[in-house]
Amino acid sequence: MTSSYDLIIIGAGALGTFHAYHAAKAGRRVLLLEKDRYPVGATVRNFGQVVPSGLAGRWFEYGRRSLKIYQTIQQETDLTVRTNGTIYIASDADEWTLANELHDRYQRIGYTSELLTKAQCLAKYPSLKPDYVVGGIFFPQEMSVEPEQMVHRLIAFAQQKYGVDYRPGSVVVDARSDASGAIVTLSNRQQFQAGRVLICSGHEVRLLFPDVLADAGLVVSKLQMLLAEPVAGLSLPGNILTGLTIRRYEAFQECPSYANLTTQLPDHLAELKKWGIHILFKQAIDGSIIIGDSHEYAEATQAEDLGYHTQDFINDLMLAEARRIVTFPLTIKKTWAGFYSQTKDEIFEHDVDETIRIVTGIGGKGMSSGAGYAEESIRQWL
Repeated sequence: MTSSYDLIIIGAGALGTFHAYHAAKAGRRVLLLEKDRYPVGATVRNFGQVVPSGLAGRWFEYGRRSLKIYQTIQQETDLTVRTNGTIYIASDADEWTLANELHDRYQRIGYTSELLTKAQCLAKYPSLKPDYVVGGIFFPQEMSVEPEQMVHRLIAFAQQKYGVDYRPGSVVVDARSDASGAIVTLSNRQQFQAGRVLICSGHEVRLLFPDVLADAGLVVSKLQMLLAEPVAGLSLPGNILTGLTIRRYEAFQECPSYANLTTQLPDHLAELKKWGIHILFKQAIDGSIIIGDSHEYAEATQAEDLGYHTQDFINDLMLAEARRIVTFPLTIKKTWAGFYSQTKDEIFEHDVDETIRIVTGIGGKGMSSGAGYAEESIRQWL
């Protein structure tokens, strides 16, 4: 048995790492275990957009808090955070109505947003096609990060600043309670003692507690995304989200006119909706352009049914819609599939017993709201 800890966290994605950061910052001795040599799951396979504006309920509040947490850490170490804003481009009158209603709502609660006319949108984003744009709603305080870099830098900061003991390549095969708290066993038979254990490993929780997974109601979402070559002279500031996103995101679903929108889907969007496609653009630091994404679903107990491949016809659907929106060439150099778990109850929180807790199924909200959620989670549990 090696030395003991106050808290062992299994899974070093954004959710697990932010829990480790907040616990260590609060003075707890934390061990963070990652089964792979470095995180390769949903945390590094997403857009890297921190967009609380699209969230609803408590997740909006967690997202709002997450912006401040990102800002605080960025002042001490470079997480690749850029406060360059988010815009949603409305492409028809229905979407523009929702943008106006969301703006009114955020004005009431003090979350800064700006309505932009068609002319203002085209002036700020000249690569948009004029016949697509009706207007836009802009959130200047929102952020972009580089997903393949952010979590690694966060882990390094938590190690250096707060003493988090991070051990990649540590495959956990057992977690069980004992008289002193809990014991975690690795595949090499190494064991660690802790007062408490937190499991943040997505649907891979099935490796430790298959019975819990079977009753959790978790669903795995498969997303397809594309990376386009840099275009000389092109600048796409911030996060660019489009009409299909307005039709999909929870914040807009709470607007008064959303019920009417769902019955008036234009014919050309029907196939896109079938595959959960909504078009987003984000330019990486190196100038390449991330485009996506789609959504396919399977029960977490049958996640393999989603396959590991990407489907060309889905990529073609996304590209066709993207080319309807922007004027610059899209030369695809890479495609990939991302997977994340989600639940109808917003997140899966389950106490195996008094010392072992499972937190997973945050869905696509982790980058935008995981930092704020983890802060409250640690405060309440520890």
